[in-house]
Amino acid sequence: MISNLNDGEITFVTHDNFTDLCRGGHIPNTGIVKAVKILNAAGAYWRGNEKNPQLTRVYGISFPKQKDLTEYLERLEEAKRRDHRKLGKELGIFAFSEKVGAGLPLWLPKGTALRRKLENFLSDAQKKGGYEFVMSPHIGAKELYVTSGHWDKYGEDSFQPIKTPNEGEEFLLKPMNCPHHCEIYKTSQWSYRDLPKRYAEFGTVYRYEQSGELHGLTRVRGFTQDDAHLFCTPDQLSEEFEKVIDLTLYVFKSLGFEDFVTQVSLRDPENKQKYIGSDENWEKAESAIINAAQKKGLKTVVEYGEAAFYGPKLDFMVKDALGRKWQLGTIQVDYNLPERFDLHYIGNDNEKHRPVMIHRAPFGSMERFIAILLENTAGDFPLWLSPDQFIILPISEKYVDYSKKVSQFLENHDISGQIDDRNEKTGKKIRDAELNKIPFMLVVGENEEKEGTISVRRRGEGDLGVMKMEDFVAYFKKEAAI
Repeated sequence: MISNLNDGEITFVTHDNFTDLCRGGHIPNTGIVKAVKILNAAGAYWRGNEKNPQLTRVYGISFPKQKDLTEYLERLEEAKRRDHRKLGKELGIFAFSEKVGAGLPLWLPKGTALRRKLENFLSDAQKKGGYEFVMSPHIGAKELYVTSGHWDKYGEDSFQPIKTPNEGEEFLLKPMNCPHHCEIYKTSQWSYRDLPKRYAEFGTVYRYEQSGELHGLTRVRGFTQDDAHLFCTPDQLSEEFEKVIDLTLYVFKSLGFEDFVTQVSLRDPENKQKYIGSDENWEKAESAIINAAQKKGLKTVVEYGEAAFYGPKLDFMVKDALGRKWQLGTIQVDYNLPERFDLHYIGNDNEKHRPVMIHRAPFGSMERFIAILLENTAGDFPLWLSPDQFIILPISEKYVDYSKKVSQFLENHDISGQIDDRNEKTGKKIRDAELNKIPFMLVVGENEEKEGTISVRRRGEGDLGVMKMEDFVAYFKKEAAI
């Protein structure tokens, strides 16, 4: 092995009479290791060449205490149980197809219902916050992303340009929504009295992630951002930024994400060429984020080199049920794209001024958010969010018509579900509904049809008794309140 390495770059580690090529760091001696577990083994060709002999690669882990190893293995098993790829398949949320392409998820009916409920939830909150909804195409002319700077910074790692029959005409799959929203802003002339403008879109974007980095819904090549871009005057920046923080905190609280840290993501002072814009604009943007986070009393950490290429960010780093950290929501301050797109508004001095741009996405991306939500809840979604909130179980086919009547009544009250009219015993239907994590099982038979009632069973609680349909709706609404 040494013959293929450069002299001066070779490092060793020695324990007693054993020396190995290794970079380190290391424990001082193996006596510290008190608990060892072999996790798995796999075949590996020497130097990755299939013409070479196949070796066995052994994966293991060690801890200084048996208690630590036991806790780790328990977390590992819990992680397997909660793996969103496993749950997504079992619950019929999403799928992947080799023919469609790696990293391009297909949303199944239940997953689509889940996404729509999340979108409706955020849309309602945004309407109250003064947002306007826009839509933009899935592609854009290459020149759009040259102007924004995305092509220069990410072009080589993106899906390559789409050439048309017209010579020199090229389009890109949309990697970001912000350039489109800049162009939407430019369709009118705005006064300072018109600002802020808040444009929101559930916009699907495409980025060519390396195949080795793809992982379920957490790392994909096509994903939908709950995106919005706010255009405001410099005087409005602090207030608007704080309102976006409030919206993000509302989203997290409503969905049970309470363990998080906000990360102030700044540019790398040693590598400023990675970013666009002047030092003055960067300093103003960074100060605005730090001041807003302090005013809101957020627990923050500062990370240099984690900013977007056009501006600093406030990232919401959420811990899931297994203690793992994920970046979900993000808020960014941007003085640079308004300059690159020559955006302006007319001030009270009747002169042109540059707006400040805020980029924000409380979920981050629908795909990653749902993946983390799946693992955080183990598929037991909040009642208001469950794709199927009830399932009706007729005890025989004679009561299917009554089941349809009950289903229609509940659907009319915005309670979603289905009917299990399989020729199976009621006990098996209940067990299947429990496995599918459906919150309410509504059993109907002769008495229920005669009395216009339903026998209600709640997952994890058992029988709740017989209810009139109106009473069940009232009970459900109270339980499902956000």
